[in-house]
Amino acid sequence: MLTEHFFNRNKLKTPYPKELKKIISLKDSELAFEEINKWKGYNSTPLHFLDEIASELGINEIYYKDESPRFDLKSFKALGGTYGVLMFIQNSLKKEIGDIVSTKDIYSGKYSKIVSKYTVTTATDGNHGRSVAFGAKLFGCKCKIYIHAEVSLGRKEAMEELGAKVIRVSGNYDESVHICKNEAKSNGWYIISDTSYKGYTEYPRYIMAGYTVMIKEIINQLKDKPLPTHIFLQAGVGSFPGAICGYFWERFHEHDIKIIIVESDLAGCLIKSAQTGKMSSVDIKKETIMAGLSCGEPSLLGWEILKSGADYFVTINDDLVPKTMKLLLDNYNIEAGESSVAGLVALMDINNDQNLKNKMGINEQSVILLFGTEGATDLKLYQSIIQNNKLGII
Repeated sequence: MLTEHFFNRNKLKTPYPKELKKIISLKDSELAFEEINKWKGYNSTPLHFLDEIASELGINEIYYKDESPRFDLKSFKALGGTYGVLMFIQNSLKKEIGDIVSTKDIYSGKYSKIVSKYTVTTATDGNHGRSVAFGAKLFGCKCKIYIHAEVSLGRKEAMEELGAKVIRVSGNYDESVHICKNEAKSNGWYIISDTSYKGYTEYPRYIMAGYTVMIKEIINQLKDKPLPTHIFLQAGVGSFPGAICGYFWERFHEHDIKIIIVESDLAGCLIKSAQTGKMSSVDIKKETIMAGLSCGEPSLLGWEILKSGADYFVTINDDLVPKTMKLLLDNYNIEAGESSVAGLVALMDINNDQNLKNKMGINEQSVILLFGTEGATDLKLYQSIIQNNKLGII
């Protein structure tokens, strides 16, 4: 259920600022789409219309972008980390050879002897690491992945099956990020991270561009249906919502689409940043069931967009997550992982608070866009949650 909400008074009503285009732009998105749609196994993921839930909530439309079939990775992260690995290899080959290398030549293995010497690394709660491991396998380099103490065995094994060396560290996600950073520096490895910080912004930009492929697909899938009036974006470090917010802000500024950021109340670093007016971290003392949202430090680039692009920040607890996962499975046959239902949980709770609903402008004309960011990335865990979905069991 909803535990906190915050109206962002720093939201800009102006067109997308020029300085933010250096982080993510429509041009970046187009380049990513042109590349990713060439990959073997690429297909648009489904856009579902949750008509029954919309009717029950008194809302015009609810769109649900379902990333559970994305390649074989069952997560939108496949668009980001894999693209980041490809761009790293292309840029590194250009430096080494002294000439521009086509991605076609990388796919063909023309430079496999050189590429095989590269090692990419990242810290992850599972999905991003799996994407980087997939990219390393696809393009022929080595991969080292750092995971924290609470990452499930199933997610660890999924990365190992892609050929990655997975190192589990004590502590939380943020601790794994720091260890990965130090190990990369010591060993000459290359970090492909979806979080950005001072001195490290190049590859997170590519990763964010990869995420926007989802929007290109959504716009094509909507056909004659209306654009969303409200977009609910679940957030860990903020790279994903930053990318989506930036795209809609640049392309559809005149539509005044409301952006609502949804975090776990156990890891609300973005709502804290919005409240304090500066990028702020939180200590994670307990892990949320929504593993992909368990991040205590914001991404520098994601925050740069969200601090003036998001309209609202809200937090939810875990109580309704299992029930909502089962709701989507039973009523729509949608395989929704834990982090996928954050937006729907928030929407249903907001609907129960008429004052908040009015403040956010959610009514019978509203069109809501939700992102199902993952499927059953750990099948055993997913089945356990679905089978024990009563409140309080997990």
